[in-house]
Amino acid sequence: MRVWGKILGFIFGFMLSKTIIGALVGTWLGHLFDKGRGFDFNGVVGGKEDEVSRQAAFFYTTFSVMGNVAKAKGQVTSHEIAFATAYMNKLGLTSELKQQAQDAFREGKSANFPLKERLRKFKQLMGNRHDLLLMFLEIQIQVAFSDGELDSQERTVLHTIAKHLGYSARELDNLLEMIIAGAAFHQQGGYQQYQGSQGVKSEQQIANAYKVLGVAKDTPMRDIKKAYKKLMSQHHPDKLIAKGLPPEMMESAKEKAQDIQAAYDVIVKQAK
Repeated sequence: MRVWGKILGFIFGFMLSKTIIGALVGTWLGHLFDKGRGFDFNGVVGGKEDEVSRQAAFFYTTFSVMGNVAKAKGQVTSHEIAFATAYMNKLGLTSELKQQAQDAFREGKSANFPLKERLRKFKQLMGNRHDLLLMFLEIQIQVAFSDGELDSQERTVLHTIAKHLGYSARELDNLLEMIIAGAAFHQQGGYQQYQGSQGVKSEQQIANAYKVLGVAKDTPMRDIKKAYKKLMSQHHPDKLIAKGLPPEMMESAKEKAQDIQAAYDVIVKQAK
């Protein structure tokens, strides 16, 4: 598959315009070049060009907003840098894509970064693909919580992001609890521990399992199952890729889906 046109188009588009829209246009032109096609000013609705634009927008906006979240407290700490670096490494990015991610992160840290405008354009490009918006917001929460706590500035920027993506303050608070519990559940073993051991889980791990699914301990099992199925559908890697998630980010979706599965299995087992 030809990709150099898209990569170079994205890089040069951004270098010339210093905007994500310019970079996306460059990516689009590069994609047409890869396909050996000419430029059509009417565009292609629902075609591969739209898919390429969504993937480029998700990738670049994720890392630029990540930089902005990391700078929320006034300066980027070693925890945020370590998270961003680890996240890039986990995705197994090529050197070219890693450089793009680093450039985007650096742009997000700048004092004049137009956060609200970028979020508005990002949501417009994603359309009604709410699963992608959810994953995007979850990534930003993980950045803010990378040092193990959330201060007022970080909460403020997260609320700004959530609002522009269409989430209420209450929805964000619920999501925060789920993400924080999910991080603890993952550290306690999560999917790997479930796969490797069928032993009794700790009370804390069981409590976190409920929070990962966003349900209370006294929730009827039929409702827990509904919550589990909804979350699995929202985080299914293949579905997210089909909707515009960059393939390089599939590993993150896969890891999230595995922890959701493990949390549900822990609840089902302890309920017997």
